[in-house]
Amino acid sequence: MTYVIAEPCIDEKDKSCIDVCPVDCIHETDLMLVIDPGECIDCGACEPECPVEAIFPEDALPERWAPFVRVNASFVAGGAPAVAAALAEHNG
Repeated sequence: MTYVIAEPCIDEKDKSCIDVCPVDCIHETDLMLVIDPGECIDCGACEPECPVEAIFPEDALPERWAPFVRVNASFVAGGAPAVAAALAEHNG
């Protein structure tokens, strides 16, 4: 299991979660922050720090935000441009 940053982070990017992450797995893109699932150690330190409640364990992610698993993971394949493309695909 990994943590996922979902839709409430779009255009928010508070960054308090970045400050508490012990492995620096949270990355900033143009529209939102994302968690690299390969780097995340599932410690959960980020979740309570998010002021918009956008961070969830993957297995507790609300169904309506399920596409954000792919949005976050797309950062690994192509950085911020891949995240933007995945968000555009999600938004139709």
